[in-house]
Amino acid sequence: MKKLFSCSLATAVILLFNSCATNPVTGKRDINFVSEEQEVAMGLQADPAIVAQFGLVQNPTLQRFIQEKGSQMAAISHRPNLKYEFKIVDSPVLNAFAVPGGFVYFTRGIMAHFNSEAQFAGVLGHEIGHITARHSAQQQSKSTLAQVLLMGGMIASPTLAQYGNELSQGAGLLFLKFGRDDERQSDELGVEYSTKIGYDASHMADFFQTLQRQSQQSGQGEIPTFLSSHPNPGDRYNTVHQLADQWQKQTNATNLKEGRDSYLRMLEGLIYGEDPKQGFVENSIFYHPELKFQFPIPAGWQHQNSPQQVQMAPQDGKAMMFLRLAQGTSLEAAAQKMLTDNQLQAIESKQVTVNGLPALAVISQQAPQQQQQQQAQQQQAPPIQALSYFIQYGGNIYNITGVTAATDFNTYFPAFSATATNFRQLTDQEKINRKPEVVRIKTVKTPGTLQQVLQTYNVPSKRFDEMAILNGMQLTDRIAANTLIKVVEK
Repeated sequence: MKKLFSCSLATAVILLFNSCATNPVTGKRDINFVSEEQEVAMGLQADPAIVAQFGLVQNPTLQRFIQEKGSQMAAISHRPNLKYEFKIVDSPVLNAFAVPGGFVYFTRGIMAHFNSEAQFAGVLGHEIGHITARHSAQQQSKSTLAQVLLMGGMIASPTLAQYGNELSQGAGLLFLKFGRDDERQSDELGVEYSTKIGYDASHMADFFQTLQRQSQQSGQGEIPTFLSSHPNPGDRYNTVHQLADQWQKQTNATNLKEGRDSYLRMLEGLIYGEDPKQGFVENSIFYHPELKFQFPIPAGWQHQNSPQQVQMAPQDGKAMMFLRLAQGTSLEAAAQKMLTDNQLQAIESKQVTVNGLPALAVISQQAPQQQQQQQAQQQQAPPIQALSYFIQYGGNIYNITGVTAATDFNTYFPAFSATATNFRQLTDQEKINRKPEVVRIKTVKTPGTLQQVLQTYNVPSKRFDEMAILNGMQLTDRIAANTLIKVVEK
């Protein structure tokens, strides 16, 4: 047994030695089991799924802007040889992310909250930094090494082997997000890259205040430094300001650009918040104006809408429900494909109608896994159980499925059933014709505080704080005449 354990550790050491590569940013040797070719392949595989998940913003001006600035920045980065792609995806969430191989994505939500080209450029440099420093590739490599070491431990300890599946999942979770060190390094690269293409990187620090205020307004509160993979936004503000000063002195940079007005003008007409045509929630009811259906969301449940599906979950996280288009030419074929794809077995099925629409209701359970059969019954997690409705309407088959542990199925069955059986045609013309809110750029005519200026544009008082965050200002800030500001209108 000791010999086997020693061999497994030796294998890990050999893998570690042979898989070190020079980091393009630091020049140091890093553990890396992923080659550059594999990175590019990972990006090429992920990109279509990401675009399908969110959709792209139909705004040629902004899409051209992010591609031009991204290409300019990539050329002076530590990995200019990669073929980068930059895209704005159709999501109201404030987010930007990168995947290996040179693929960078910004949401329209974060684009709306930038208040200058310099703020945008700093975050763009941060995301390119994740790619150039190979953070995603290192993350994958750490996960691989963890599995190698875990296998060695399992060979050495039969007791540990009993929990191999749980430990494997835990090892993956350790590297699920970028660590604080990676985020700090990307902040440094964001300052470096944006400065090198002529932007004042201190404005990147200002955007961290916007993120902090948005987090507080949404009820998340301040993110504790030691409980988040991202550094505290307040800490990042101070650090980035210091880094910006250092890079400006180091490069003798002068006349660095902010680009406030030029950036704001590009936002004119950008959809803000949820786009009603993709579906929206009002009073716990989901409406889809284009496909003309509606259904209720259980009280207190969270929801997330994307072009592919609507997901719902209670606060305790013990259940999940989704609505998506089913695949198949008949209700039976659609049900069989869903069950097969998700390794479920039907235990009850019946033809029903849902508000006059033909439907098939199916109760199913997780199919037994052979590897689980070899373990003692008490060590297995409870199997999952699902209630699925397949509803034929408007030339489509819609699948509403609720999933939970079999032990909790009776608890969540009423919520699953109520949502599915209340799926119906949407006929309310006000909901069908609902228009999105869009960003409008206004030129201030009369100087005053931001609050006074917002009042002149008939902004409701309950949205003053929201508009202050959107503009990166305080309500008490003095606004000079001819200043551009953002408001939101239909």
